[in-house]
Amino acid sequence: MMKKIRLILLSSRPISWVNTAYPFGLAYLLNAGEIDWLFWLGIVFFLIPYNIAMYGINDVFDYESDIRNPRKGGVEGAVLPKSSHSTLLWASAISTIPFLVILFIFGTWMSSLWLTISVLAVIAYSAPKLRFKERPFLDALTSSTHFTSPALVGATITGTSPSAAMWIALGSFFLWGMASQILGAVQDVNADREASLSSIATVIGARGAIRLSVVLYLLAAVLVTTLPNPAWIIGIAILTYVFNAARFWNITDASCEQANRSWKVFLWLNYFVGAVITILLMAVHQI
Repeated sequence: MMKKIRLILLSSRPISWVNTAYPFGLAYLLNAGEIDWLFWLGIVFFLIPYNIAMYGINDVFDYESDIRNPRKGGVEGAVLPKSSHSTLLWASAISTIPFLVILFIFGTWMSSLWLTISVLAVIAYSAPKLRFKERPFLDALTSSTHFTSPALVGATITGTSPSAAMWIALGSFFLWGMASQILGAVQDVNADREASLSSIATVIGARGAIRLSVVLYLLAAVLVTTLPNPAWIIGIAILTYVFNAARFWNITDASCEQANRSWKVFLWLNYFVGAVITILLMAVHQI
């Protein structure tokens, strides 16, 4: 049993849990202004069960590509034996359904709408027949929805509506999400092609994809600077993603695996930029 739990958690990418729980928590606090049981329920859901489902479904149906991918098998993605696939799918359902029921019951119609979109995006990204991750450009849009939708649930679940400033921040975050998905796809160009999988990077090539990623990161930084002072500090922090991806501006399909170096940096940049945002908001709100 403990071995199964360990495999399930490994598949859920613990290093990336914060990418979904933090947006929910931050949006909830900014709009509701308080911490209550619903806040903690949402945090726990978007921290662990949500990621078990999102990455678990992905690992099951991306198995043929993952076994050809040298970077898989650790924090960047588990390669679980086929004998564990049914366990992983059951864990995805069992861990998420109780939370979803409560969030739907105690949420608002708007938060329920965003939560529905969030769950559908998780399923549609990797599940057979749908496989949005194999539909170029839709793959980046869907992946970004995985990270932006928790924030929208948090912003609307207490009955308040996102302000104009929050919509701008969410727009910047959505661009960041698209850029990040494309950055991750660059390193997998050869592995995906060998497995006959499509992605935005396999279609426009590693160089085109990395350059698009840089542009989207830059747009995210510019957009956030339109927010009131001192949001420009966050804009500068986002530039670290621009520089990280731009190092591989002239990458080729043959050398696409080199982009893994930028992905490793990306994983830790999330904590750095998240810390900058947290400290800045604490200073602004005098917490």
